[in-house]
Amino acid sequence: MDRIIIVGSGGHAAELRDYINHNNNARPADRIEVIGYIDDDKSTYEHYGFSEPYLGGIKDHKVLENAKYLMGIANLEYRKKIIETLVSEGARFRGLIHPTAIISPSCVIHPTTVISHNASVGAKAEIGAYNMLNSRCTIGHDTKMGDYNFISPQVAISGNTSIGNGNLIGTNACTIPGMKIGNNNKIAAGMVIYKPIENDSTVLFRHKERLIVKKE
Repeated sequence: MDRIIIVGSGGHAAELRDYINHNNNARPADRIEVIGYIDDDKSTYEHYGFSEPYLGGIKDHKVLENAKYLMGIANLEYRKKIIETLVSEGARFRGLIHPTAIISPSCVIHPTTVISHNASVGAKAEIGAYNMLNSRCTIGHDTKMGDYNFISPQVAISGNTSIGNGNLIGTNACTIPGMKIGNNNKIAAGMVIYKPIENDSTVLFRHKERLIVKKE
């Protein structure tokens, strides 16, 4: 049994707590015990009324050697910085695969990635570290994904897609097969990616026009 601390106590953390309940019911031999939450904003912890204790702020937290950590903050701007800081202090992170997810036996998934309910990962896909694959998203066969990506609900990634690091892909967005998406991009909800996206771009609609806005 893993004893874990959830980093964050907002909405994403609340969803993860529900996933852990589902996991414990479906996989008694792989039970997870939540020992508490760390968050610099205690009001979110109070809002969700978690049964496990509030363990204090992230900045002041002393890493526990006998526990693992699960990232419960969705914001990409903070996720990576917090993970890297805690890892440098000795924290060991783990991921979670919801029992309803459909995972090909031939894919490779880093053990720190979280995969939500009713998501699917296809044959020979490769998924890197600290990714969040949200509810009902699909990752097609032979897709290669880097680290620290947030894949929103119902995203459809077609086969042979290449995705770099630190991307946010909005709800109901999709790719056509063989697309390449670089690093640190924001793809708005509902977008169809039919051309390669490089780095540091925002992809959205404006008056029914497709725009890619490059950072200066």
